[in-house]
Amino acid sequence: MKELVDFVVLIIIYFWKFYKKWKEKGRDVLFINTIMYIYLSFVLYFTLMPILTSIPFIFNHPYDPMNLVPFVDILNGRGDFIRQVGLNVIMTVPFGFLLPLTKKENIKLLKVIFYTFLLSLGIEILQPLIDGFRSSDITDLITNVLGGIIGYTIYLILKPLTAKILDYIKNR
Repeated sequence: MKELVDFVVLIIIYFWKFYKKWKEKGRDVLFINTIMYIYLSFVLYFTLMPILTSIPFIFNHPYDPMNLVPFVDILNGRGDFIRQVGLNVIMTVPFGFLLPLTKKENIKLLKVIFYTFLLSLGIEILQPLIDGFRSSDITDLITNVLGGIIGYTIYLILKPLTAKILDYIKNR
């Protein structure tokens, strides 16, 4: 229920700040940017929410620094590391795929890696602040970037098809 507050705020922000601006740029821009916005909203849901109702309590628990030993859970056989690694990769595949579609200029792999890294780093830094039960891990950062690379590779493979789809949406 606490997440509902965050979603309402995200919907208000979408219509107040983005919808009109994107719509003026064309149906294709509105479509792809809206898909990216919805995707990022779900990333927030799965990684950080509830955010707004947690703000008053962010200093009520210790902040554990990021685990900087890559794949330590795998090496020590702790937890459901295979599931965690898989989910972290899967989570950012859409980001790597959608990011180049939101830009008019050609985006190269290094830029996708950089933006995926920033997205993941932001999440990893904020998670322990918002909830004392969440942790921050370099493995998540690495696997998120890998997901972005996979998404970008899928984008490159499907680029001709996505261009046709977006052209159809634009001229519809």
